[in-house]
Amino acid sequence: MEEYQLYTLPNGIRILHKQVTYTKIAHCGFVLDIGSRDEKPHQQGIAHFWEHMAFKGTRKRRSFHILNRLESLGGELNAYTTKEKICFHASVLDRHFEKAIELLTDITFDSVFPERQIEKERNVILEEMSMYYDSPEDAIQDEFDNVLFGDHSLGNNILGTSESVRSFHKEDFKQFILENLNTGRIIFSSVSNLPFNKVVKLAQKYLSDIPGFSAHPERLPFSGYIPKKLAKSRVITQAQCAIGRTAYALNDEKRLPFFMLVNILGGPGMNSRLNLALREKHGFVYAIEANYTPYVDTGFVAVYFGTEKRQLNKSIALTLKEMRTLKEKKMGAVQLHTAKEQLMGQLAMSEESNLNFMLMMGKSMLDLDRIDTLPEIFEDIRQVTASDLQDIANEMFNEDQLSILTYLPDQDS
Repeated sequence: MEEYQLYTLPNGIRILHKQVTYTKIAHCGFVLDIGSRDEKPHQQGIAHFWEHMAFKGTRKRRSFHILNRLESLGGELNAYTTKEKICFHASVLDRHFEKAIELLTDITFDSVFPERQIEKERNVILEEMSMYYDSPEDAIQDEFDNVLFGDHSLGNNILGTSESVRSFHKEDFKQFILENLNTGRIIFSSVSNLPFNKVVKLAQKYLSDIPGFSAHPERLPFSGYIPKKLAKSRVITQAQCAIGRTAYALNDEKRLPFFMLVNILGGPGMNSRLNLALREKHGFVYAIEANYTPYVDTGFVAVYFGTEKRQLNKSIALTLKEMRTLKEKKMGAVQLHTAKEQLMGQLAMSEESNLNFMLMMGKSMLDLDRIDTLPEIFEDIRQVTASDLQDIANEMFNEDQLSILTYLPDQDS
């Protein structure tokens, strides 16, 4: 059986489907190649606001009817916004797939942005912003984006600013959509037990009348990274720290080996080098993680942790020490084999989630114009050498090129 099947409608929207015969749940959604990085300075936060407003009314449905349509059937309706994508998606029993695609089409393409609902949702988003600010482990991740990318749109908070969120009205949403919507950059992604021809038939029924949109906004590439060391006082009880730098873009040939290297350093496994050094050996942290996020033209790597203020400098030193070890000591054959097996196992388990796979398919098709199969990815992982990892570590973990942001407990708190 093919891994996936693809069909393009006359308006440019692509239908991407993987049939999984053993499941009774259908996962589907629209992935739009629009995100917060596409916002102009006065539009900060409008992509995320649009995601919220999609649930607040269309020409034929009010908010309650949108929220109740699938939930009353035991299904789920959801959405998210990232720096480069907006996604509206649903999960339902297979027999309700047609209801899901009809509703998703309605909220994605026919929202009316009622002013009364804008006012209500404005307050909801302001509360969401306050919630994130009150959570220092979340706030430092958002602020670290700004440390790395500065005034570039990749450095902006996806939620926007309180000033921008307070300024949006109906016409602002319409203008943003007009400036950015391109039906040739929209994927309807689907994973279910339904045959492909039925998915295509339903897609044609509900999507064929969507007019073709052809906006071609130019994404400003990021350049000019400057390492920074910043310490800020916050009303918190535990110090927070972010260490990282810009990194490889999605299409870079070093992306996969670097992902593997970051997984070794601070991935989700309890045996990651940072977890063993800072938590298991010294008891300095409850949790520590290293993440690599690639974009179409750049990317970044970051280590995040929280610790007692008196242990902060030691924790930073230990983190840098583990990075130096990856630079100075080539991994042995057994270590390398174990790291590869661990990464392949993690990737295989993540693909067990049909929802995650559906979302990944849409994003991958937009970004890379392909979907790499697990066997292909595994073969690429097997080709990575210890020298590859050491060379990348020396390129990416140069201490002079690392930025560090710390939140320090306010002495008066």
